[in-house]
Amino acid sequence: MYTPNAFALDDLPELHQLIQHTRLAQVVTFGEHGLQASHLPLLLNPNEGPSGTLYGHLAKANRQWQDLQNGSDALVIFAGAEAYISPAFYPAKAEHGKVVPTWNYLAVHAYGKADVFTDAERLLGLVSALTDRHESARDQPWKVSDAPAGYIDSMLKAIVGFALPIDRLIGKRKLSQNRSAADIAGVRNGLATSVDVRDQTLARFMPQGVPE
Repeated sequence: MYTPNAFALDDLPELHQLIQHTRLAQVVTFGEHGLQASHLPLLLNPNEGPSGTLYGHLAKANRQWQDLQNGSDALVIFAGAEAYISPAFYPAKAEHGKVVPTWNYLAVHAYGKADVFTDAERLLGLVSALTDRHESARDQPWKVSDAPAGYIDSMLKAIVGFALPIDRLIGKRKLSQNRSAADIAGVRNGLATSVDVRDQTLARFMPQGVPE
């Protein structure tokens, strides 16, 4: 990922926070069948290994797990908030007109090699943890144990789990840091007043301004 110094994010707790706030990741591998990508919910154990370990599972029918088993390097993309930035947001537009559109966004790329597992007890722990995480905000959270045990056993036989120790993390926080404080404020206000909730979400990450 191309990351100019102004946009680089290398604080490990912040990188982990962005990973945990991204509900669906893209896992990319290259193997016998060429490039493959899957969209997966993942769990992060931030305390396992120097940069953390990611856990997830794939359907056995998805041949990508074989890439992982065969030692393919994996790229995991966590795409966070993003928004189009109009030149109209910049006060500089009225001053000299030397402005162009751009895109602001948050992203983390994680790299590593995964260990694949099919042990039923370990898979049950993984799917239970994933379920508990995403059901936690509900008034009456559904639990894996709510389903018949035999049914869950059959479902576990149809998936393959993986643990991916993170070898390298690259983070990017492109939030107009290369602009003046006035332009940053203009972008923040422009996004905050947008009718698009995606713009409003990114506005909350915008800095409050930088010294001129």
